Amino acid sequence: MRGRLAQGFAPKMRPLPPKKGGIVGVLDIGTSKVVCAIARLKPRGASDVLTRRTHAIDVLGIGHTRAHGIKGGAVVDMAKAELAIRQAVDMAERASGVQIASVVVGVSGGRLASQHYEAAVRLSAPAVEEFDIRRVLEAASTYAVGDGRAVMHALPVGYSLDGRRGIGEPCGMLGRELGADMHVITADLTALKNLVLCVERCHLSIEAMVAAPYAAALSSLTDDEMELGVTLIDMGAGTTTFSIVAGGHCVYVDGVALGGQHITNDVARGMPARLADAERLKALHGAVVAVSSDDHDMLTVPPLSGDSRDQPHMVPKSRLVTIVKPRAEEIVELLRDRLRASGHAGDAGRRIVLTGGAAQLQGLADLVARVIGPQVRIGRPLGVSRLPEAARGAAFAVTAGLLVYPQVAGLEHFEPRRRQAAVGEGPGYFGRVGRWLKDSF
Repeated sequence: MRGRLAQGFAPKMRPLPPKKGGIVGVLDIGTSKVVCAIARLKPRGASDVLTRRTHAIDVLGIGHTRAHGIKGGAVVDMAKAELAIRQAVDMAERASGVQIASVVVGVSGGRLASQHYEAAVRLSAPAVEEFDIRRVLEAASTYAVGDGRAVMHALPVGYSLDGRRGIGEPCGMLGRELGADMHVITADLTALKNLVLCVERCHLSIEAMVAAPYAAALSSLTDDEMELGVTLIDMGAGTTTFSIVAGGHCVYVDGVALGGQHITNDVARGMPARLADAERLKALHGAVVAVSSDDHDMLTVPPLSGDSRDQPHMVPKSRLVTIVKPRAEEIVELLRDRLRASGHAGDAGRRIVLTGGAAQLQGLADLVARVIGPQVRIGRPLGVSRLPEAARGAAFAVTAGLLVYPQVAGLEHFEPRRRQAAVGEGPGYFGRVGRWLKDSF
């Protein structure tokens, strides 16, 4: 896996054939928690709901623990992070009765960024063949490899034939020149290498690395939202990232290195209180909109010393709101500015979906509606069965999205050019047979 990263590409999993099921393990490694989930993916028939999904997801076991050694979604203490991952994996394996050897890993750190690339190739035959599509996608994705960055996703947004855009599936169509528009998501190479090393030290191989806002979109958005245009904002503890989805494609991702943990730190300093107590106060009573009763509602703040002999002090809820609100406003305003600078604000329509643990902060949806867009809802995992009650909320949207990802992995393409000539990968009859055998068995 590290050899592939050295080439500038994150690990990429083989597509899951539509008529073949299997067991998948996933790891959502965040700043506040590490989650491991194990599920069985089973082929399903056509459905009017979530039509893009080819498989049903049946969760077998899930384990989560407090994260250590992770800051801003990146590893800062290898030993502590490794221990947290081992604990989460052990819990999931015990709950499911299944041992896993590989995982799909979610990535929220590493300064996620988007670029768009266009490429075109001359057709060798009158009609477009699969080999021509592979050539143009490779040409577009090759441009994305840069110093210090690694390609996480290379997502074809659309094709063109002889300059005519808006073509969704060009195979079999007539033309002379095939073009492709590629959305490439990259992250810092060093951050990904350390994350890979940490997971491999737990005796696990990595099937794929998935950008957290992309994963959250896969699990939380409806088909209509993905088609009409929506911005998904994933508010984690150390980072807040967002993805823009339009026309059924993820067209942009970005984020800021601020999240729920920064609000907790502000509360701990302002009360003052221990971090654990500040987190509890934020989760139970934190709000970004003040109401008249806040001056009269009193909160109990345990002593900073942690000594039960010391008396706790009482503060009005209004004081907590005055601490939480400015940081929440800062995060939302930064996201608004990033969204405007992306050039894709029009693609997002007027719809916002919030996921992540910090998204459940009281009044946050109203703040986002006022600053960014009027239609805001809290996103939750959709179409995942046997998910524990505690994991059905916005905080586990990324974990659920990682379970969905194997169904859409085949939409991506960023294989290094020199692998094109591998046995069974070339054009022609035998090449197609080789690919069919690989995908089916």
